[in-house]
This record gives sequence, C-alpha cells and structure tokens, in this order.
Amino acid sequence: MGRTNSAWTQGRTACTFTGHRPHKFPWKDNEADPRCTALMATLAEQIAALAGAGVTEYFTGGADGTDCWAAEIVLAMREKNSALKLHCILPHEGQADRWSDSARERYFSILKRADSVDYVSRQYYDGCMIERNHRLVESAGLLLAVYNGVRRSGTGATINYARKLGREIIMIDPLTRSVRHSRGNENMP
Repeated sequence: MGRTNSAWTQGRTACTFTGHRPHKFPWKDNEADPRCTALMATLAEQIAALAGAGVTEYFTGGADGTDCWAAEIVLAMREKNSALKLHCILPHEGQADRWSDSARERYFSILKRADSVDYVSRQYYDGCMIERNHRLVESAGLLLAVYNGVRRSGTGATINYARKLGREIIMIDPLTRSVRHSRGNENMP
C-alpha cells in the first residue's frame, strides 16, 4: 500500500475524488464482497493520510460508488476532526433519480451532512457530468482516484483533465489496491 506524505500535499489543502460506479467493479453492488471492503479500506487509508498531512477540504461529485464511499469516509473522519470539510459539486438536481432506494438514501444522507452542495445545473443537459468533473478538478490541487485503467471513461477523462491542469494525482487500482502517485503531466500507465 502506498503512503501519502507531506511532500505530496505541501501547500495543498484540498482534494477531490473520482472513481468508478459499482457496475464497473467485478463485485457490482455487493459492498460485502471482500474485494470491495478491502478497496474501501485502502481508500480510507489514503484519505486519513491526506488529512494527517493537512488536507482539510474534500470535494465529491456524488456519483454512486467511489464518490459516495469517499464522502462517507470524510464524514466519518469529521466526527473526530472538525477541521475536515466535505463539499458536493453535483451535475444536476436529479442525479440520483434512477438509483436504487439504498443508493438514494446514502446519497441524500451525504448531501444533508455536507458542508456545501453546489449544482452545475438544475436540470440534466448533455455535458453537465463533464462540467461537474472539471469543476471538481479545478477546486483542488490533489485528485484521489479509484481507477481501473480504462481511458475512455468519466474517471479516465477526469484524470486526464487533472494532468492537463498539473494536479497531483493519487490513483488506487480497484483490484490490486496498489497506490500510485503522479505530479501534473507525468505519464502514468
């Protein structure tokens, strides 16, 4: 497992999240699957390391899966560290309309407890997800990504945008849970 040290976060106090939705993982919606619980533990370990290095502002796009897991981790950590803040930048007000009841319950619970909630648009439009991802990356100097290597995906596009803007990137492979770091425009496989 990789460690995040203060050299990576020096001068950076904000982190945004990106990652895949449940259907992109082999375990789908089964969060009790040992591979899923191990991934969530790795995600929590990385967020705890960032918080320990002085990162206090966290941004999520609220998508089902990685975004919501990361948000819940930050909210749980905030109970012991009131300096931590969670900000939601959402594509449109109906983002969770077609989700399962349990996913919607989680989503709205996160929104109620977030420090801020901002919408790209009241209504869905073609491109609002991309605009949301851009705003997330623009909001923070660090990007923490759960990424399976598929470049033609929202997660892949968000990582590419973060590279273009010179952001620090921490990537977790969802299957091996290996952690890789990149600075700005460095090439990563």
